[in-house]
Amino acid sequence: MLKSVVRAVGAAVRISSASTSTARALPLACPTLGSPNSATTRPFTRSLWMLSSKGASSGYRPKLFTSKALNPSVSCGCGGLHTEGDKAFGAFLSDEIKAEMKIQKNKTLPKMSGGWELEMNGTEAKLTRVVAGEKVAVTFNVNNSIPPNFEEEVDQGQQKSAEEEPDIVSTPNFVVEVTKQGAKHSLVFDCHYPEDQVSHGEGEEESDIFAIREVSFQPEGDSDWKETSYTLSTDSLDWALYDHLMDFLADRGVDNTFADELMELSTAAEHQEYIKFLENLQGFVKCN
Repeated sequence: MLKSVVRAVGAAVRISSASTSTARALPLACPTLGSPNSATTRPFTRSLWMLSSKGASSGYRPKLFTSKALNPSVSCGCGGLHTEGDKAFGAFLSDEIKAEMKIQKNKTLPKMSGGWELEMNGTEAKLTRVVAGEKVAVTFNVNNSIPPNFEEEVDQGQQKSAEEEPDIVSTPNFVVEVTKQGAKHSLVFDCHYPEDQVSHGEGEEESDIFAIREVSFQPEGDSDWKETSYTLSTDSLDWALYDHLMDFLADRGVDNTFADELMELSTAAEHQEYIKFLENLQGFVKCN
């Protein structure tokens, strides 16, 4: 009964902050704001200029150098444009890559407990396991999985110590697909990490750190979410039915422990992809 009350309060918070539904595909890759319980995090270093403003949306760009003319330097033979700005940009990227590699906590992706097998395809990850003949697949994408964390503006020129810098945690939406042998359709759960988690006091049962947004039957093995299939939204769902759906996932290994480890895995994968992007960007700017 206490679990139902906790989930009911959590869902009420979820309803108040639910966003407008948009067209989607499996897996979903929209960003979700969430606060992990124990996921591995890393210091916030990538926004060297965002900490002095509200980020890219503010229109502010700090001038790292003053370029009076875009005159190309001596050609390296690649036929591309090379400017003093490119040189400064390359030097900045070099420092940024060194800083990110210094704070990288996982050189290899952490393993999930529970016998999950991981398959990576660029930024998309797929976890699979078989439970008593049922196939359970969880897919997520690390793109746009870092929630913004700019609650307080920092005066220009003011710097924060390493202890004061917020941590970066990847909290992706993820899709759980349960397929039974011989079935033509799979039961598909659209899950996310809620923006606000229900707090629990001492002696109270721990609340769920993830939530179900929608449930639907989809053709087995079909990557596209068919809009013609009925989709059950949990915004106004009976709490008893919602509890059974959460228990259904937990019985198949998708519980708080799984969600916590998924955040750790996604955070490590996103950080690796970010460093790769910086290296590719540096090579492109320097024409390596």
